Amino acid sequence: MDLSTEDEGAPRVLPTYPWTEPPPHGTTLEVAPGVHWIRMPLPFALNHINLWALDDDDGWTLVDTGIRSDDTAAVWRTLFAAAPDRRPIRRILVTHMHPDHVGMAGWLARKFGARLWMTRLEYLSCRVMVSDSGREAPDDGIAFYRRAGWSESAIETYRLRFGNFGKHIHALPDSYRRIHDGEELAIGGRRWRVVTGSGHSPEHACLHCPELGLLISGDQVLPRISSNVSVYPTEPDADPMSEWLASLAKIRREVDDGVLVLPAHNEPFRGLHARLDRLAGSQQRAFDRLLRTLAEPRRVVDVFGALFGRPIGPDDVGLLGMATGEAQACLNHLCARGLVERSLGDDGVAVYRAAAAPKAP
Repeated sequence: MDLSTEDEGAPRVLPTYPWTEPPPHGTTLEVAPGVHWIRMPLPFALNHINLWALDDDDGWTLVDTGIRSDDTAAVWRTLFAAAPDRRPIRRILVTHMHPDHVGMAGWLARKFGARLWMTRLEYLSCRVMVSDSGREAPDDGIAFYRRAGWSESAIETYRLRFGNFGKHIHALPDSYRRIHDGEELAIGGRRWRVVTGSGHSPEHACLHCPELGLLISGDQVLPRISSNVSVYPTEPDADPMSEWLASLAKIRREVDDGVLVLPAHNEPFRGLHARLDRLAGSQQRAFDRLLRTLAEPRRVVDVFGALFGRPIGPDDVGLLGMATGEAQACLNHLCARGLVERSLGDDGVAVYRAAAAPKAP
């Protein structure tokens, strides 16, 4: 889910949308030969995810699965009942580990005897995070949010909510087929090349089919919002923003501008390179606003106004957690570039300030 906004002064080069309406739940829409758009509900402000069913000879290859929920299962059952040829799902390819993408993968794999295909880091990271279900909040996590400036009431809510990740995911299969960057997959007689990126998740897989002029972009490239790029308590000094910006540049190099982009959220669009440029440019403008704010010392929770276009309340821990992770990613990136300095107060809260410009010799 995106929290940032693109500033009004940015160049207005907009994607074009061949379809203005998504397929209703329980139906599909063919967007290219053998490529079908499925939309599933999500119980969040971002209330949907797009899935893609690829015609694969005597069955289907499915790209992403929806979150684990009764509503998602009901839509899947409607789709199964309406399928005219009743061909089974043979392969489940998941772009990355987030619950709206992988949540129903285990259920579908067991139902159809299908193989799960993922990159290694996404599969293993998901297994690790699911293993936190039912655990108490770790001390390292509490310390991370205290350093960011969270109140004691927000930290108490974090304690109560910790370990919910696995509740949104059916148990994954105990084995999987690893996919990797640059690999070419044969699906329905066509070649789909795996293009990996990181920053939003550890080893996100996009799928590029030059023959059809398609890019299934998952969450790596979205048309109306930007990917959430966050730092988490497990790796508090990480710089995922550098990885995400490098991934945008990589996709621009490796995928031609004429593709139809099939994203995980919002509608299919054309104008990939302009969108990539806009995402990178908007992020740089966010860094500029943040640096101006850091003319005076600020905690992580004090910089939200420079980065996000909505208020972040101290008691909305779900939104507060996302905002904290994304703000920390921006701050870590600027620290890594030597543009921001961090100090730790006597209360254990981190304070950030723009680095002093070097003096002329």
